Amino acid sequence: MTAALRFDPIRLPETCEQLRKEVRAFLAEEIAAGTFDPHKPNREDTDAPEFSRRVGAKGWLGMTWPKKYGGQERSFLERYVVTEEMRVANAPTRRFFVADRQSGPVLLKYAPEHIKMEILPRICRGEICFAIGMSEPNSGSDLFAAKTRAAKTDGGYLINGTKIWTSSAHIADYMIAIFRTSQPTKENRRHGLTQFLVKMRQPGIKVNPIGQITGQYEFNEVVFTDFFVPDDHVLGEVDGAWKQATSELAYERSGPERFLETYYVLTELVRAVGPNPDTRSAEGIGRLVAQLHTMRRMSVSVAGMLHAGKEPVVEASIVKDIGTVWEQQLPHRVRDLAAFVEETATNRETLERQLDFAIKTAPKLTIQGGTTEVLRGIIARGLGLR
Repeated sequence: MTAALRFDPIRLPETCEQLRKEVRAFLAEEIAAGTFDPHKPNREDTDAPEFSRRVGAKGWLGMTWPKKYGGQERSFLERYVVTEEMRVANAPTRRFFVADRQSGPVLLKYAPEHIKMEILPRICRGEICFAIGMSEPNSGSDLFAAKTRAAKTDGGYLINGTKIWTSSAHIADYMIAIFRTSQPTKENRRHGLTQFLVKMRQPGIKVNPIGQITGQYEFNEVVFTDFFVPDDHVLGEVDGAWKQATSELAYERSGPERFLETYYVLTELVRAVGPNPDTRSAEGIGRLVAQLHTMRRMSVSVAGMLHAGKEPVVEASIVKDIGTVWEQQLPHRVRDLAAFVEETATNRETLERQLDFAIKTAPKLTIQGGTTEVLRGIIARGLGLR
């Protein structure tokens, strides 16, 4: 092995449990006010700017960041609790989630000071939305095959090319993207990529929505034509973004959102079978809950490693691989168990509606954030198996 694989057993401290109560109370108030319906994951209004600002006002965005940039200097474990509760409640987090999870940490580490002072407090206030520009046509999740070109010009770079499967690009204010600034070398195919901060809705950018079978428009194609990016929007080392992007993915791939995206069908099934399930239902639900608990322990462990300043890239990839395969299969397993639910169950219609949506959305889960095949390649390489 080239790396020691480790999932430290971590228990959430009491401060996290107190915070959990606060988040649940806040979400209950938002639900009561009609901000969102936790039983409708397929709602159209998943972009909720005012809700985003209210979450920011609570101090729950940029929680781990320095106070000088608007953060709270709280722990990754506390942020984990907020993320978990938001995900379980089906809260409309689209506008702030990527910025809080990974774009902000990238800016903290690599952006010039004036960029940090301008943008990070706005993320913490829930005012702006970020997208991630990584995947490209004909390259899928192979980040190092990126061809979108950033050519040096006076005062900056001209961008030409296309990004695809870019979540939330149609509402994003900024994108953090990987562009090719020089060709790879024979010794290192990862060489030649540079990370940039891109201000969206500017001349030279065209966003084309990509429809899904669910009827939603979450993904996008983003086309750059002679788009200018100034020099001070380069993030980190020119031609060396592969090192930055690899550590960034530890943030993207390890959180509870990687196994809770279809969780709502499991809770709805539990409601449907009631307090006295038959043996088959009890056994099936018990198995699913045990699997969920195991993934959660692994995910919390990664959060603890991030809090300790580590870069658990392999562990995060394992969480994402196991988690997304599980949440992709979950609607089908619940559907099998639901066949034995009484027709008189009060939430039978809600369960069937949720299953219809979850089964349609499930195929994307092992693609977004890195395909299963690419993840397993990262895991194998990290363990010295390839």
